Amino acid sequence: MIKDGKIMIGKAGEKEICLIPSQLNRHGLIAGASGTGKTVTLKVIAESLSELGVPTLIADIKGDLSGMIVTGDADGIAGRLESMGITDYEVRKYPVHFFDVYQNYGHPVRVKMQDMGPMLLSRIMGLTETQEGVLNIIFRAAEDMDLDIIDLKDLQAMCTYVGEHAKDYTLQYGNVTKQSIGAIQRRLLQLEEQGGDLFFGMPSLNIDDWLGTEGGLGIMNMLECEVLFQHPLLYSTFLLWMLNELYNRLPEVGDCDKPKMVFFFDEAHLLFDDAPKQLMDKIEQTVKLIRSKGVGVFFCTQSPSDIPNSVLAQLSNRIQHSLRAYTPAEIKTVKQAAESFRQNPDLNTIETITNMKTGTALVSVLDEEGAPTMVEKTKILPPRSSMAIAPEEVVRRYIENDSIYGKYEKSFDPDSAYEAMDGIRRQEEEDRAIMEEQKKQAKLDEQRAKEEARAQARKEKQEKEWSDRLARKAKNRLENEALSIGIRSAKKFLQGLLK
Repeated sequence: MIKDGKIMIGKAGEKEICLIPSQLNRHGLIAGASGTGKTVTLKVIAESLSELGVPTLIADIKGDLSGMIVTGDADGIAGRLESMGITDYEVRKYPVHFFDVYQNYGHPVRVKMQDMGPMLLSRIMGLTETQEGVLNIIFRAAEDMDLDIIDLKDLQAMCTYVGEHAKDYTLQYGNVTKQSIGAIQRRLLQLEEQGGDLFFGMPSLNIDDWLGTEGGLGIMNMLECEVLFQHPLLYSTFLLWMLNELYNRLPEVGDCDKPKMVFFFDEAHLLFDDAPKQLMDKIEQTVKLIRSKGVGVFFCTQSPSDIPNSVLAQLSNRIQHSLRAYTPAEIKTVKQAAESFRQNPDLNTIETITNMKTGTALVSVLDEEGAPTMVEKTKILPPRSSMAIAPEEVVRRYIENDSIYGKYEKSFDPDSAYEAMDGIRRQEEEDRAIMEEQKKQAKLDEQRAKEEARAQARKEKQEKEWSDRLARKAKNRLENEALSIGIRSAKKFLQGLLK
């Protein structure tokens, strides 16, 4: 409910408890045990943001938020409004874009794998530093070959190709081992089994479609997560890509009158359970930095302890519904949750947390100066839209009449790394055959040259031998002639003596 430019979420007695729009990029937490009213609180805040013209993205884990497209039941909430002394409260419905990675209950959500990039993929898949280096080489190889990596099979094909040519790439870029290639392929297989073959592809989602308004109301982008949340690796992939994409796309705005967009991630513990350190570091970094782009993030979970302290410290607007405390661990969690608020001397926070009724919460938000307010026990307003799940056929008709219907419904698979690989291998086979033929011809030419050289040598040897023989004959003839002349001369001389 918008009142005096603020988002009124409930009342503490006669005191109105409001969120300040300019402080929503300091992020928030909605926590509480199952059935204590977290979803209603989420709906009230998201509806008010829509009325401010602020688009939202809501991860609908339980599938119970589709009632946003249906006008609420005025009679059903009349009693609660009366108990809060509120009379000017009209029910209504809100514009929603439904999205579903698995393409069953909303517009398909796809992204090109190369847009996500090797660094983000490495963090999502929990790769080691060495394996991340190999993944960088794989993407670089695709770039050098002028190949697009659109979907999973493109990256799988490039992994195989680089593995087959590991020696060449090792010499050019650094060490590429079969072990690293195998580890990457195994993680890609896990992504594929969780639905990555649907998530990575074309047409890629245009974030601008999430930043719009209809009739002055901010669009609620509802992500169907009943199936997606069962696959935490893909859920993390989607979340980080989306936040990273927004961070890269949006300009720096610093503090502004209202956020550019607000995200609500229900059952947030699913995001952090068993998350690798690299992923945790990336989430923490993104949550810290994205507020400068005017983007707010609300994590919704059963207990604040579900959120890592490094992320929890970034969540300044806190709404805590009732917690159960039956075990020592639960009692400790309640105490930690109570102590995280700015204390109110008129309120026993620890005792209140365990005794609140459904629809009541402890609330501490940032004031206009950015300081946390004292915690107040707050009765939360009812939503303006329906609290019931919209019938499936109503949702289906709504999707088919949506302004973006048809933009993402039909996928296409452009020529990319996978499709090009057969041609590349054929070309390489042809190149190898040509090289083998050239080597064979070169060997034959070398053999022929050697034979010609040997023949020339034999010829030269024969010619030399013949020349030597002729020279010896000539010498012998000269010698014989000289001897004959000498003999004749001696004979004449003797004959002259005898006369």
